[in-house]
Amino acid sequence: MKQPGADHPITISQDGTRVRVMFAGRMVADTTRALTLQEARYPSVYYIPREDADMTLFQRTAHTTHCPYKGDASYFTLSAEGRSAENAVWSYEAPYPAVAAIREHLAFYPNKVDGIEVG
Repeated sequence: MKQPGADHPITISQDGTRVRVMFAGRMVADTTRALTLQEARYPSVYYIPREDADMTLFQRTAHTTHCPYKGDASYFTLSAEGRSAENAVWSYEAPYPAVAAIREHLAFYPNKVDGIEVG
């Protein structure tokens, strides 16, 4: 486990901005409780509480990844209206303490959904 620091900063913020995720012509997530995670020089990522997503459209996959700063990520395939996007969504179910706020939140690959609307 690595700790965020000056060489690899990670910040998590919540400002109440509305974030909506569209897939196959449907809104699959809609929240004003998204967390914005900014990690080093990577683009910001919105993490949406599971309670604000239509979890009936998500199927867990066997795919996992490991981040030395955040922990192990689980993945989900998103399916709706006859379309599917494999491993389009990830979640840290037991993140490291430094990023514990993202526990049970969902993040979406922008290139695997129709759109992520902010504001």
